[in-house]
Amino acid sequence: MHTCCAPCSVYCIDSLRAEKIEPTLFWYNPNIHPYIEYKTRRDCLKDYAKTAKVELIVKEDYGLDEFCKNVANDIENRCVYYCYKKRLTETVRFAAKSGYDYFTTTLLVSPYQKHDEIIKVCKELELLSGVKFLYRDFRVGFREGQKKARELGLYMQKYCGCVFSEEDRYRKQIEKDINNI
Repeated sequence: MHTCCAPCSVYCIDSLRAEKIEPTLFWYNPNIHPYIEYKTRRDCLKDYAKTAKVELIVKEDYGLDEFCKNVANDIENRCVYYCYKKRLTETVRFAAKSGYDYFTTTLLVSPYQKHDEIIKVCKELELLSGVKFLYRDFRVGFREGQKKARELGLYMQKYCGCVFSEEDRYRKQIEKDINNI
């Protein structure tokens, strides 16, 4: 299961385990910036994986330069045309090479992500790789997972991950500051 962060993985892990499916977590997120944010999310996931007794595979690739080069021409559509494809392609590549039959992603838990686009990317990768896409609409458990993550004291990030999503987070404040000058 491609895993973007510990808080998003909480409900996904619990939900799959309730179905008697034991996930293996795969961390690959070269879209997360700045580095301290990348490191904080990765390290929190490492700690949570130990606590939750779930296997975690970490593929390091901070990737700021490559990320910027690949999204610079279409920042508004970066999630669909780069971020989802990049991370999920690497997940499926690892799954195929390692003999996994299925893959999924914690991106499917967030009501803030482009759910239908994630599904589309996953279905394309399923056809190309032969690794089956395990679809679950984890969004039904988003609030429950976030609540449990807070109770566990997990690091709760305030934006999706890339520098552009951080800017989006502050958009109203930025506009307000500009208008007050």
